[in-house]
Amino acid sequence: MIETVDTPVWAAILVSVLVLAGALLTLVGCIGLARLETFYHRIHAPTLGTSFGTIFLLLGSVVYFTVTNQRLAVHEVLVFVFVSVTTPVTLMLLARAALYRDRTERNGNVPPSADPDYTEQGQR
Repeated sequence: MIETVDTPVWAAILVSVLVLAGALLTLVGCIGLARLETFYHRIHAPTLGTSFGTIFLLLGSVVYFTVTNQRLAVHEVLVFVFVSVTTPVTLMLLARAALYRDRTERNGNVPPSADPDYTEQGQR
């Protein structure tokens, strides 16, 4: 049988607000992914939604398990570190690959290179 734990009202409210904020931020990121027009616009919405949504969800989890004294919040810290490291790296790799592809295919919707030695062929 599962044992129930009495959670203080202030903790339940705080956890509810944090989890709801995380879910809303993730939802906004998903809507941005579906509604924005170009790949370069679309790539930011889910990245921000994932990062900040995960942070709020993890904070809610940390508060709940700390207040109820069920366990230490080590797992949440590890998830936060992995999400904080992998999400921006993935964003940069995807954006650079798309930018390289679009410049190679001479897509007109791509910003020019800031490198003065860059030619249209991508060679120096």
